[in-house]
Amino acid sequence: MKEPLRPTLSLYIMRMLPPNRKYALSSEQQGVEGSGNGEKNLFVFGDSYADTGNTRIALASSWKFPYGITFPGKPDGRVSTDFIAGYLGMKTPLPYRWRKQLVGRVKYGLNFAHGGTGVFDTLAPHPNMTTQIDFLQQLINDSVYTKRNLKTSLAFVSASGNDYFNYTAMNGSTEGFPAFISSVVSQLTVNMRRIHGLGVGKITVGSLPPLGCLPENTALSSFQRCNQAQNALVNLHNRQLFQAVTNLNNQTNSTSFFILDIHDAFWTVLNQTQAHKGPQFENPLQPCCVGVSAAFSLCKCGRKWGKQVHVLLKS
Repeated sequence: MKEPLRPTLSLYIMRMLPPNRKYALSSEQQGVEGSGNGEKNLFVFGDSYADTGNTRIALASSWKFPYGITFPGKPDGRVSTDFIAGYLGMKTPLPYRWRKQLVGRVKYGLNFAHGGTGVFDTLAPHPNMTTQIDFLQQLINDSVYTKRNLKTSLAFVSASGNDYFNYTAMNGSTEGFPAFISSVVSQLTVNMRRIHGLGVGKITVGSLPPLGCLPENTALSSFQRCNQAQNALVNLHNRQLFQAVTNLNNQTNSTSFFILDIHDAFWTVLNQTQAHKGPQFENPLQPCCVGVSAAFSLCKCGRKWGKQVHVLLKS
């Protein structure tokens, strides 16, 4: 579950971190201005951290019980895209697959992200990031968006680890991992440069969260410790990504490219202190739902009306 991300995104949602400077992005500070129709435009590319409906509800776990039962009361499917749009006063962009059904919403931007995808092909049968950018290119060719629309727009690029999960699933070697990380960051850089070349004014890319702290990696220690080897690879990815963003700004003589530090947002929750004012977790490394038998999982779904909520789910 991605629930720990929610309390901290409001604090870190636009903490942009090229190594030489920290940015707090707002529509006034960074030129994400209204388009000709008085609205702002957001374009989104990537994976499940950003997908707001291209992956059908029947296939997306974030729309299923017990997600959201303590807040807002039912599964709502909210992801990073929704928080970014809300923070900047934008409308959450329409999923690309709904563009013909809700034509009036297209003018506010589009979300091309698909859950399970990466910058390269993965096991998910959905378009990778290059193809997602192709979709925007076609819309520009069809004059759906003007140069003015694009210049005053923001793009959010989410690459949250599916390429690395796919690398492991395809029996990629440990020795080859650093080189593969470099290829992923290189392709991300190509993608960001291409989006900028299409005319989008500002591009922000999410840092990689601490994948070594996912439940599948903390289970071996009874959810007490993160996998340090995996987190070292995450740190390598993020260092290269930060450098790539700095290089893009230098090469374009601009401040058009930013980092959204999702990694820091996760660490704020995982390394809770009394100074942190957000929700507290008994053990932030333990998943909400843990199997109690081959047939059932017990889910601790937070607190409601002052009481701990437990749900028994049939596997």
